[in-house]
Amino acid sequence: MAKNPYKRADHFTREAKKQGYPARSVFKLEEIDRRVRLFRAGQRVLDLGAAPGSWSMYAAQKIGPQGRLLAVDLAPITIAVGPNATVRQGDALSLANEDLALFAPYDVVISDMAPATTGSKIADQARSFELFMRAVAIADALVKPGGAFVGKLFMSEDFGAARDALRALFGEARTIRPEGTRSGSGEVFLVGLARKPIPAER
Repeated sequence: MAKNPYKRADHFTREAKKQGYPARSVFKLEEIDRRVRLFRAGQRVLDLGAAPGSWSMYAAQKIGPQGRLLAVDLAPITIAVGPNATVRQGDALSLANEDLALFAPYDVVISDMAPATTGSKIADQARSFELFMRAVAIADALVKPGGAFVGKLFMSEDFGAARDALRALFGEARTIRPEGTRSGSGEVFLVGLARKPIPAER
């Protein structure tokens, strides 16, 4: 049986551990932030599906002591994210979860969520698209005008629909495949910038 290449500790994994982050994914968010200037001091940020907590740790540092971050996941987040962060265990994709609105409206909503892979590429892509669209729905409800969204998606024939969903809500939609993405991965990140004004009837 072939070894799982994702279990190998590469440069990014070693560097994440060295800097105190639980996962190498932090460098993907760092690159996205560098390219689109996602975070600023004093912002309010919602991290959907935040465990194990690397993205939350990075974002909490970037928004500083005056910022507020809410990290939500069904799994427990056991690391110390930061004094400006609040952690909640629960469904990050349910608008019935009142915890999500704790610091709303948000300047930025981020989601590094991916489905547990099944071995079926088509099934995994479909589940990734579903997670992405549910995260977009949360952003639609909770991101303030001018705000931003970042979500992970497995590339598939649904990519166009995912991008169009962001374009409907944001002034700009960008696709980024960070350098830290493993060579065999089909994941990309869709970034929505400059949230459009929210209709008055809402």
